[in-house]
Amino acid sequence: MLVISLLVVVLDNTVLNVAMRTLADPVHGLGATQSELEWAINSYTLVFAGLLFSFGVLGDRWGRKRFLLIGLVLFGIASVLSAYAKDPGQLIAARAFMGVGGAAIMPVTLSIISNVFDPRERGKAIGIWAGSVGLAVAIGPLLGGFLLEHFWWGSVFIINVPIILFGLVAVAFLVPESRDPQPGRIDLVGVLLSVVGLVALVYGIVDGGEHGFGRPEVWASLIGGALVLAAFVWWESRTTHPSLDVKLFRDARFSASVASIGLLFFASMGSFFFVGFYLQLVRDYSPMQSGALLVPFAVGQMVFAPLSTNLVKRFGVRTVAATGILVAGITFAVLATLQVDTPIWIVVVNFFFMGAGMANVMPPATNTIMSVLPREKAGVGSAVSNTIRQVAVAMGVAVLGSVVAGVYRGEIEPATAALPGPLRDVANESVAGAYGVAANLGPQGAPLVTAANDAFVHAMHWAALGSTLVALIAVAVVLRWMPKKLAQGAGGALGAGGPSAPAGAPVNRSVPAGEGDDSDRQRPSRLSTVG
Repeated sequence: MLVISLLVVVLDNTVLNVAMRTLADPVHGLGATQSELEWAINSYTLVFAGLLFSFGVLGDRWGRKRFLLIGLVLFGIASVLSAYAKDPGQLIAARAFMGVGGAAIMPVTLSIISNVFDPRERGKAIGIWAGSVGLAVAIGPLLGGFLLEHFWWGSVFIINVPIILFGLVAVAFLVPESRDPQPGRIDLVGVLLSVVGLVALVYGIVDGGEHGFGRPEVWASLIGGALVLAAFVWWESRTTHPSLDVKLFRDARFSASVASIGLLFFASMGSFFFVGFYLQLVRDYSPMQSGALLVPFAVGQMVFAPLSTNLVKRFGVRTVAATGILVAGITFAVLATLQVDTPIWIVVVNFFFMGAGMANVMPPATNTIMSVLPREKAGVGSAVSNTIRQVAVAMGVAVLGSVVAGVYRGEIEPATAALPGPLRDVANESVAGAYGVAANLGPQGAPLVTAANDAFVHAMHWAALGSTLVALIAVAVVLRWMPKKLAQGAGGALGAGGPSAPAGAPVNRSVPAGEGDDSDRQRPSRLSTVG
């Protein structure tokens, strides 16, 4: 049920990407402009990233199951509002509201896993949880393409409702409640600073990625957000009841794991974002066909994420995580070799290994983060991990997107020099814009399409090389600071070395008395029985 709850959050965003062209249609959609389409995505990202940390902390305090149920209800209501939006402005507002629900769902799913599952099972559970993200990446475009071909555009949002209704019933009966038994006073100043700082920082990243980083207001938002987050760190290091114990970052296990997740998602999403344009525009595949080509990525994640637990038992956290990042980095380098006519089987195989590589990083790194914290503070670990990942995704798309835009513009300008000013500006802005201009030119637009494809592929190569470089930095961070194996007390979740606990040995569940169901009571472990 926790996987289904996470799926509905990730799935909605991948489905929306497929619906962009339909939403821009004034007849079959909302007639949204390019800027309005961007904010239909970014309004969700902005609210989601800004509230992730605070909601993780509040979930620990007020009850994780309760927060999960509230998040599902809010997400369902926002889905209905999005489906029946009458204009782009209403859609943008509904998507922002959806970000509130998503921020309540994602961190508590991971913290519930940490509190419900026995330490010897937790690593595998986190692996399945992480692998479900890859499943959503593959299902989203396929589902979105099918719905758009057979129903109206609002169906890509309304499909969430029956899933959420089922989830609400199942969570109510299956998921035990858990919370921090000694939460202390709420850190209102810290919560406020984290929200303001994260929203300002993400807004600057997103706005700069869309319209360029040369404008003063972008840097005002970036620097202002960074300063507020610095004030947050300062406050947390001095208050008697911090939301986040900043001393955790002195622990190499915690800081290296957080850094590896952030760097990997910066690199992967910075390149992965542009693959969709490559498949649908340059290679002329339909949304459903493009989604089908991404299935190997999901298969790689779903197969190897749960298996990463066994690999960690045998080779250790550091070796598995570094190898996973290195494999992913190689696939980014392969993206830098793709051409307009590269055999598609090479792309498919590369996606599989990309998913397999990432699947061997996220579970062990996440489990290492969660192992550093006591169970009652699991929401903090989940919130930090998810917040870093979300900010890294936004930064990867924005920063590498600026690289793609700059290189593309330099490559396409000779082919657009003879066009009238307004058409030239549109064609120079993006490969999709060049396709639109070429369609208006009729048969004379064919050379422009060829030039746009070549320019975009060349620009994508530079983004892929940037991703490869960031992945190599992540490998160096893991090899330098991540532990070879986790200590028995923390690493039991992964079974990373160390002797098994004797049969019948008590396990510290850190769950308040009277809360939880039979799954919270001590039960014999297969590992301890073998021991």
